[in-house]
Amino acid sequence: MIKKFDVNITPFKLKRTIHLYLPDDYEESQEHYPVIYMYDGHNLFFDSDATYGKSWGMKDFLDGYDKKFIVIGMECNHEGNERLNEYCPYTLPQSYLGDIEGRGDIFMQWVVDELKPYIDKNYRTIPFRECTMIAGSSMGGLMSIYTIVKHNDIFSKAACLSSAISICMNELRDEILKRSLNPDTKVYIDFGSDESRNKTALTYSTANNLEISHLLNQKDVKTYPFIVINGKHNEATWEKQIPIFMNYLWK
Repeated sequence: MIKKFDVNITPFKLKRTIHLYLPDDYEESQEHYPVIYMYDGHNLFFDSDATYGKSWGMKDFLDGYDKKFIVIGMECNHEGNERLNEYCPYTLPQSYLGDIEGRGDIFMQWVVDELKPYIDKNYRTIPFRECTMIAGSSMGGLMSIYTIVKHNDIFSKAACLSSAISICMNELRDEILKRSLNPDTKVYIDFGSDESRNKTALTYSTANNLEISHLLNQKDVKTYPFIVINGKHNEATWEKQIPIFMNYLWK
């Protein structure tokens, strides 16, 4: 079942919609569930809510999966370039996406300090880090990598699809190098072969994703780097990867 409700993002003084997935028998059972926090929550469950008219189909997958979860889909800021600002942890005055005023760290701290405690209080979660995952695509994929590194005490698993890491490789590299990470951490990292404009860009993307994977491996983190042949930068491609990253991270 899907529920929607608004929350207040205190540091931004903004309301934002949460797209909440609960197992269909949630109200009849007393079971507690692992929790997956996901960026761009409006794109997860229904085509009618998705920005480009195609969702991940996450509800259909979870309804038939052999494990049950609660999913917290965090909707992005749709105004102008605010999604880029909220979903980037670094201020980048001259990125190829334009000037970015990085507020990702503030947003992520709100998730840790306010949203997660609210969810744990009001729903039957298993609140421990071993049962808490972060996931996203594109800028949400970048934020998922950042989150699993910066808040490794809270999250033990991350699915990072088509992550926009190329805009801030130097900053992200430094972030990983200075952290101590728990060796039970697992990270799925993918990118599509058709996302790049040409072979040079594909080589650059491949090198960056493999470097992030290698840096995490050096911290004893288990990673699954994956190139999606003919994969594109869209929800239809990301939907196909759901069983791959779910089976890797949870089995």
